Amino acid sequence: MSYAIIGFGKIGQALAKAFARHGVEVSVATTRDPESFSADAAAIGPTVIPRTLAEAVKADTVFLAVRFEAHPDVAKALPNWSGKTVIDAMNLFPVPDALEGVPSSAVVAKAFPGAKFVKGFNHLIAATLATDPVVEGGRRVVFLSSDDEGATAPVAALAKRLGFASINLGKLNEGGALVHARGQTWGPLIFQDLFKREQ
Repeated sequence: MSYAIIGFGKIGQALAKAFARHGVEVSVATTRDPESFSADAAAIGPTVIPRTLAEAVKADTVFLAVRFEAHPDVAKALPNWSGKTVIDAMNLFPVPDALEGVPSSAVVAKAFPGAKFVKGFNHLIAATLATDPVVEGGRRVVFLSSDDEGATAPVAALAKRLGFASINLGKLNEGGALVHARGQTWGPLIFQDLFKREQ
């Protein structure tokens, strides 16, 4: 299984640190030349590999950590996303009226035809996401939601591998609404730093 993070701002780097902490190789890419962020990647760890966007989207699992407005440019990197899992770690705030109450992830999902699409890893601020999620016998929680019932299980397995505990919220417009902003209001689970005790 191969992994990539598209976007290397605060959230992208926080995700990269989670991979590096466990020695899991991950490609990182932006729309810029990889040389422009190679030093930042090297500072995180040797398993964080700078790539071009075209190279990075070859991964089996792709995290979106770009601005919402940039997701169509990422989607155009492949004609079809069949066989891939796309994890939306983005947040849109405030939410424009043009979305007409539709969760932002539902809009993003349409741009990635064929992909198994999961909303996840988006509710924590970057500084928190970047820290070790295993604390005093508990694991920091990440919330997952998807309209594809089979899509969340492998993402939950990845979350566990990276040290997190995952909670499946169900469909994007149902439980997933808890981690989406609506208009000028953040979802009630966004920024909630929760832990799950080991059984």
